[in-house]
This record gives sequence, structure tokens and C-alpha cells, in this order.
Amino acid sequence: MAKQTLTQAKKAKNDEFYTQLADIQNEMNAYLDYNPDVFHNKTILLPCDDPEWSNFTLFFAQNFERFGLKKLISTSYAPESKKIKTWQPTLFETGSPQFDADKSKTNGKIFILERDVNADGFVDHRDIQWEYLQGDGDFDSDEVRKFRDEADIIITNPPFSLFRKFITWIMEANKQFAIIGHQNAIIYKEVFPLIKENKVWLGKGFKGGAGHFISSYTDYATAGNHVKGMIRVSGVIWLTNLEHGRRHEMLSLMKTSDIFKYSKHKELKGQTDFLRYEDYDAIDIRFTDSIPDDYLGAMGVPITFMDKYNPNQFEIMDCCEPCISLKNIKNTGVYKEIPSRQKIHNGILCQKTYHRILIRKK
Repeated sequence: MAKQTLTQAKKAKNDEFYTQLADIQNEMNAYLDYNPDVFHNKTILLPCDDPEWSNFTLFFAQNFERFGLKKLISTSYAPESKKIKTWQPTLFETGSPQFDADKSKTNGKIFILERDVNADGFVDHRDIQWEYLQGDGDFDSDEVRKFRDEADIIITNPPFSLFRKFITWIMEANKQFAIIGHQNAIIYKEVFPLIKENKVWLGKGFKGGAGHFISSYTDYATAGNHVKGMIRVSGVIWLTNLEHGRRHEMLSLMKTSDIFKYSKHKELKGQTDFLRYEDYDAIDIRFTDSIPDDYLGAMGVPITFMDKYNPNQFEIMDCCEPCISLKNIKNTGVYKEIPSRQKIHNGILCQKTYHRILIRKK
């Protein structure tokens, strides 16, 4: 889905983006590959997942014994006039949930599993025996907070419009977690300090940085990316504090001279040095694959760098929108002029870059 549409969804509080089973499995496998016992004897809470049809509930219920889980808890929110979904799709079927007519307010749902159900012939959502909560299932309610405090790990795709509140809710309880969000969450004031302090990092993520989610909203993806009954969301990530191997992979770097000679980016061909910021003592790196190996000072990299961030290779210093002299930009043709992002700094007309993560090599 177009980024503009996702922003509109946030403003409208349209949070109906539901995760595919394959995407959940792909991410959890990354944690299991690093530590096969990551879920062993753990209580897992899925606090934004209707147990009647959620693929998070389905995935962990089906793998209860294989993962050695102690307990699985899945809860859902039931606001007024919520469009209730049916159990589709199942593990063996394709398609998207059917959206029924608006229904009056009901209590949230809950599903608790403390033993393996596969022996009883469990195959899909229709075999999950859920019950109703006392309240509406809001994750910040006292009822669900008790489940949060009991849990060891929290895993879900939280409401997009409530992402800041949700991650604060997790961190105040000091829980392990893996949740889905947009890459712009990296620069949130509730998130970036956690990343800088190495308390939170990106998960394995979605292929190509984009995911298809089951949804009733209009899909603005191009024809080649469109999947019937789904929305394509670009810039989607997993945020977690569970270890996985990808975050310990070293990023391959070239010397500055080789970057300007061999880079695949035409904007860098023929340059002799990187542009510098006027208001921050650092050089500007537009592309993650253009980080120089022979520069030890501060560098501003795009937020997409966090997908390649290795804490043993780089130090995170700051996050801001540093500016570059408009004269320098014109001379190189690297940036388009955007009047709305221009500013005067020390008498020099500059243009702010979009958010940069300020890093340096270790």
C-alpha cells in the first residue's frame, strides 16, 4: 500500500491490518535459529489478536508442544460497531476474512492454552475454543494488564494508530517482545532512545521491506504487487528485543575512493567527497551501501540503515534532520530543492535532510 495511504489510515485510526501466517513463521524462525529454546517454558501473550481467526493464535497453538510453551494467551478488543471477521483463512485455505455487517458492542475474546491440542485433531481456527473477557479487551485495561504482567514474551501486530502507546505499555513491564510496525517508528521519541541504548532492535523483517496484510481497505499497490484481498504496506518492520543472527552480521564496506568509482548510485559517481552538514559535524551518507570503511567520524545515514545495524560494528549517536548548504546541493545535483524544508543557518541558505541516524564506526 502507498505510504500516503498508511498515514491516512493512522489519522483515521483504521487499524485493520492482519498478518499472514507465513510472515509470522518467517520471523519466529529467525529467533528459533539463533536460540532453539527461546520460547521454551515461556508464557506468550498475543494481546491484539482475535483468537477466532488470528494467525498469531493459530501459529503458536499449532506449535505449542514443539516450542515447549508453558502457556499461550490470546485476547482481542471489541469496540462498538466493530466489523467482526469470520474464521477464514485457515492453514489449508486461501483468501481473506469476510467482513460482516456492523454489530453492537460485545466483550473482548480470550483464548488460553496450557497443553498441546494437536493430539485432539487441531487443524484450524474453528477448533480454538475461546471465551469472552469481562471487559472490552483493550490492551491497557486492568484485565489485560494482568495477562501482560504474567507473560514472558509479547508478540503481535498492534494497532497502527496506538503504536507509541503500545510499546510504552510493553517496556514499562520490562517484557521481551516482537511486534510489527512501520519503519518511521524508529524515530519516535518512545522508540529511538531504546534503539540507541541497544534495548530494542529490528527483527529479521519482511522481504524487500514490504508486507501484504489481510484488510478490507483499498489497495493502492501497483498491479505487479497486488494480492487479492490484501493491502501492500511498504516500509514495514518487526521491532524486538529477542536476539537473532541477522543483527550480528557485519556490513561489507568499501573505501571512499572505491565508492565514488564503483557505486551503483549515479548520484555518487564522479564525486570526490561526501557532503557535510552545516549544523552537525558529520558527513551525509544517502545510501546504506555507501558507508565508507575508511572514515571514523560521525556519519548521517537513512533510517533504513537500521535493518543492517550491527552493534559490534557501529555506534549510534543521534537522530535528527541535519541541513546541507543549498549551494552545495545545487553544485552536486544530489538533492532536489524542496522550499518547504529550507532554512537559514548561520546566514547560509540550507535544506534539511530527511531524518538521519548519526553513527560512527567502532
